[in-house]
Amino acid sequence: MKIVYDAEIDALSIAFQDTTVTSRHLEEGITADYDADGNLAGIEILDAGKRLGNKDTFRQIVIGGIGMQTAA
Repeated sequence: MKIVYDAEIDALSIAFQDTTVTSRHLEEGITADYDADGNLAGIEILDAGKRLGNKDTFRQIVIGGIGMQTAA
């Protein structure tokens, strides 16, 4: 997974897969990318700071639950 925030243009991009995608505009400024099987491969949000509160939202990112858990 790759998460990129571009403060100059206030755009947030989250790529779940590095693959060829087909993009679907969900609404003004929000685009979802899908792989060949129709799985969500990424999402881009323009004016992200405005949509998600403010640009300070991106000063701290917390990631939890990394890795797959297997049954014992």
